[in-house]
Amino acid sequence: MERHREVTVRGDGASARRPGHGSRGASGRRPVGAPRRRLSLVLAALVLAALALAGCDSGGRTTQGPGPGPGPTGPSNTDPALGWGFTHTQYSADTGDDDAVARARELLSGRGLPQDQAIMGWGAGNPEPSPGTYDFSDLDRRVAYIRSTGATPVITLCCAPDWMKGGKAGASRTDWSVRSLESAPLPSHYKDFAELAAAVAERYPDVRHFIVWNEFKGFFDDTRRRWNYEGYTQLYNEVYAALKKADPANLVGGPYLTMDSYGPQDQSYASSLKGPWGSVDQRVLDAFTYWNKHRKGADFVVVDGASFTRTDQMLPDAFAATDKLTAVSDWVREQSGLPLWWAEYYVEPDASGWSEQRRVATQAAALAALARGGTGTAFYWSPEQQGGPCPGCLWSPTQRDDGGAELPMYALIARFAAAFPPGTRFTTVSVAADDVPNVRVLANATTVLVVNTLDREIDAKVDGRSFPMAAYEVRWLTR
Repeated sequence: MERHREVTVRGDGASARRPGHGSRGASGRRPVGAPRRRLSLVLAALVLAALALAGCDSGGRTTQGPGPGPGPTGPSNTDPALGWGFTHTQYSADTGDDDAVARARELLSGRGLPQDQAIMGWGAGNPEPSPGTYDFSDLDRRVAYIRSTGATPVITLCCAPDWMKGGKAGASRTDWSVRSLESAPLPSHYKDFAELAAAVAERYPDVRHFIVWNEFKGFFDDTRRRWNYEGYTQLYNEVYAALKKADPANLVGGPYLTMDSYGPQDQSYASSLKGPWGSVDQRVLDAFTYWNKHRKGADFVVVDGASFTRTDQMLPDAFAATDKLTAVSDWVREQSGLPLWWAEYYVEPDASGWSEQRRVATQAAALAALARGGTGTAFYWSPEQQGGPCPGCLWSPTQRDDGGAELPMYALIARFAAAFPPGTRFTTVSVAADDVPNVRVLANATTVLVVNTLDREIDAKVDGRSFPMAAYEVRWLTR
């Protein structure tokens, strides 16, 4: 079902814990952040009054659709392959100290990495707390920030308002617990969710890329012990049709399945997609196959996953385990015939104790593995915090007055994106025989990436050049 890992979830002023489903934070897990309490009773009354003035029927529904949002829109990027970017999570660069926010904006503006944002959770509030009543304030802020950096915005259409899941309507009644947030819409509300997706697309007319749902959340059938791929595909097809109706130029992708794997010793759900790193769960492949056969259409295909197994095994080691990312990429592209996206990818189990240098080196190996598999778009799950140590973060927390500064992980992803954009033709390079087990290499006609996979210094000879490398060093060579 889901990865059996405990994950702290930031809720509406509280916290909860649940078995993780690829949900990771600094060391690889991603907290499913729900927004802060956004309305006091006084503000709620003011909002209701404003809605009344804007025009609501007796049931509280807005009589007009949400329409285009505020702020200027940039030119639309219609390329189905966007390259290497990141996802905004609960805390990001759009809030905090003014100087730090500006500093982060300047950093992001220099590279143009594509940026992804969910419509509910991970820094965004409930977009439709009651049927027909919209609140895009948080999403407006995030999209505006992405636009201000000149990057291509991507929207993940997850999660769903409570009333679509059998919960209560109303902004003050939003349940930010993980159990609620990660519930799927009821089948009777698939069309309502599709209409919300269309409203989002209409509000941000420059956004062209939409990912449908997130990791099959709420679509596991406990009785049959498999994914409810029929239900997800029905939801996907409703959303696909609504987005194409809103604008045929919209690009839509799914199914955003987590490509879980097991070690060779666990044959419970073994499949033919396997290697020294383990075997991908056959139930996941079944879900993908069904979606791929019955989808109404798709402009790109989306998956996520980790190089390690569900029990946190890195096989044969953390660097060689990244070969799983290449194998999965090859399989998905062969099955779908579509441009490949990784919405999330992870290489580091919880509580690893890794240094930042080792973390960056393993991430570099993962990026190279994804590129070898023909990945056209991949998003790093940004584990930003409000303060303190921030392992794996892209920039220092903007809640600090000295925040917004580039960190090593951002430097790596930005340079990789510039050196190896989508469509890169990779070449082989010579590596000394005694270095082959110790380095990971990726090269094109102009650039060579070399990663030392050892926790000690080595003398490497790559592409005809000899040079020393520090422990877990990432070296860039110009050809």
